[in-house]
Amino acid sequence: MALPMDRAAAFELLKQHTHTESLIHHAISVEAAMRHFAEFYGEDVEYWGMVGLLHDLDYEEHPDEHCQVTPIYLREAGFDEDFIRAVLSHGYGLCTDVEPQKQMEKVIYTVDELTGFITAVALMRPSKSLLDLEVSSVKKKFKDKKFAAKVKRDVIRDGAERLGMDLDAVMEHCILALRTINEELGFQPLPAAE
Repeated sequence: MALPMDRAAAFELLKQHTHTESLIHHAISVEAAMRHFAEFYGEDVEYWGMVGLLHDLDYEEHPDEHCQVTPIYLREAGFDEDFIRAVLSHGYGLCTDVEPQKQMEKVIYTVDELTGFITAVALMRPSKSLLDLEVSSVKKKFKDKKFAAKVKRDVIRDGAERLGMDLDAVMEHCILALRTINEELGFQPLPAAE
């Protein structure tokens, strides 16, 4: 599973097609979650991370054709069909018919919506930080259908089931992943204890 470029070049590719800060933050959030799960499963951290980083490559420029243009961009950049399939699997049932089958595909399908949801929960907290966010707070908001109403909770539940993992555990893994990029996402560090 060789990659045609390093992370710095992949980030430049992302920035060629994505200019909105929130979408760049989403890309690095999914990247962090993918890297975390790759480590958890003993898989290739760089490969999984890059799938996460580039998963929404066409979203800003082609929102109505999301996942239809990304394969073109990725092929032009030298990515292979396995990589492209993994990227497309995140949109299963929403904008693609590429069903997540490999572990990496199941993870990106699950964490794509969940990372956005978790960052939305953290933004509402007094601390404005991911560093003190707990699963219980995420679960409470997850049950509130009016909070982040566009988040497809059924996809997250389905993804957790496909992974054979309890939803709480998936949330915990995603929180831990996002904590590693807390300040990169514009969240606050926790104040030093006095």
